[in-house]
Amino acid sequence: MIENLIFHSKVDRLSAFFDTFELSASLEPARAGDVQARLFVVGTPEGLAESVMLCLRGDAPPEPSVLVTAAVDFESPHNPLMNALPDQMRVEINDIPTLRDTTAAFVAEALGSRCGRSAALNRLCEVMVLLILRSAIDRGTAQPGLLAGLSHPALHRTLVAMHDAPDRVWNSEDLAAVAGMSRSHFMARFRDVVGTTPQAYLTEWRLTIARRKLSKGARVKAVARQVGFASAAAFSRAYFRKFGEWPSLQGQGDSLNAAGL
Repeated sequence: MIENLIFHSKVDRLSAFFDTFELSASLEPARAGDVQARLFVVGTPEGLAESVMLCLRGDAPPEPSVLVTAAVDFESPHNPLMNALPDQMRVEINDIPTLRDTTAAFVAEALGSRCGRSAALNRLCEVMVLLILRSAIDRGTAQPGLLAGLSHPALHRTLVAMHDAPDRVWNSEDLAAVAGMSRSHFMARFRDVVGTTPQAYLTEWRLTIARRKLSKGARVKAVARQVGFASAAAFSRAYFRKFGEWPSLQGQGDSLNAAGL
């Protein structure tokens, strides 16, 4: 029943992205042409951390103020949340006690050489990025897009529902109910805030997840079912329209003709 999908408390707006995309960090120096996001711990000349910056695009902060620099790979070319964020985000660590403590541990690991350093840096960096993203959602944005939708007090519930259950046969009435809006108000508000229609966004999310699953060797038929397409043929056509290539059917027991391609 749709009543079971209506959320009366806060829902987790970030878990789907951390479950779907892999995040890794490295302290290796940047190379020419490197397009990875970069995380900077900015501090005082005495080495006291004051803020963290996540730079997805654009120039780095002044070198003297940077205590630690890490390259961050959160699959930005394919991660819709990372693509929706501003070029640079800066958070004062004293405003968020958890971020302050995590940053202190991150700097200590980065400047040390203890066993398990790489694994520790990855996990600490993941928490730092999560806290920065949480701060960005809390602040919101006036620009239409995913970040604005996740920041919206009602529409974010609809986005989370689609993220968490892409295989569900969602219709506009169900989605409006999750948001607690009338259908007409929901459809207009969703387009204004997110910049597209609910069904278009759902299709984009389904295909994004599908591409990740296929890259890990999943079968086309299984992926089509898991992301809510009625058939492998319908999925393959949508996949081609989105990415300009057919999903691999090698070893699937299908043929191009059987898929209707």
